Amino acid sequence: MTQHRITDETRSDAATHHLTLRFSSTRRGARLARQLAVQQFTEWTGLPYDSDPAQSVALVTAELASNAIRHGSLPGRDFRLTLLHLPRALRIEVTDTRPERLPTPVTPQSADETSGRGLLLVQAYADRWGCGARDAYTKTIWAEVPLHTTGS
Repeated sequence: MTQHRITDETRSDAATHHLTLRFSSTRRGARLARQLAVQQFTEWTGLPYDSDPAQSVALVTAELASNAIRHGSLPGRDFRLTLLHLPRALRIEVTDTRPERLPTPVTPQSADETSGRGLLLVQAYADRWGCGARDAYTKTIWAEVPLHTTGS
């Protein structure tokens, strides 16, 4: 699991399919983004909805969307979900409106903490992930979920 700060690496050049949609910065928006990501993943790959990779896509998308709402939203501003079907992974990108609020480095938290473990989950389920601000108004957090689990 590697964290990168470069967002354009292996982006749309290698993608066989891509999709970008905007969602409201609400819990409902995050839920719809997660559902859409899994639906699109299963359509593009032919893998079942309950497969390990599809469940990883659901978890990673939910966490990135939740973080965009909790830490990256401004009143009245949406977040953007981009899915890129790469040769060996699905790249999930979530773009929000707070480029000055980059995620803190991922470190294991104490067992008493009630929050702050989300990016640890992203790191566990994604081959690579990272973040970056492409302009003065947005930042993108991305993760690449492998199409196949180890050993398959």
